[in-house]
Amino acid sequence: MTATGILDRSAIVLSVICAMHCLAVPLSVAIVPMASTYWFADEHFHFLLLYLVLPTSALAICLGCRRHRTFRVIAWGSAGLGLLVVGALLGHDRLGELGEKGLTLLGAGFVVLAHVHNFRLCRQSQCAH
Repeated sequence: MTATGILDRSAIVLSVICAMHCLAVPLSVAIVPMASTYWFADEHFHFLLLYLVLPTSALAICLGCRRHRTFRVIAWGSAGLGLLVVGALLGHDRLGELGEKGLTLLGAGFVVLAHVHNFRLCRQSQCAH
């Protein structure tokens, strides 16, 4: 497997973890209030995921686009990463709980879509040669 493939898969996994975190933490806190004291319920976990997703995604998409020259992948990835950053920076204090979750889930979805498309295009371009 190529470096781009590994990076694409890593970014997909990180984006899915981010989406699951957004959905699972409020539910777990509602069911077991003590869950809010654990490390994964802290806002810093969201930023940690963002710090991992940003460089992984940027590198994978740039490497992929150099190979397959389909730049709409950059548009999807940039939109997704932008939504993740806006959601993290503005947070639930400015956007409200629903706004933050919505932006984060939409952004994670765009990032996953970009990486799946990037991965497929890289595999096709590799087979074409």
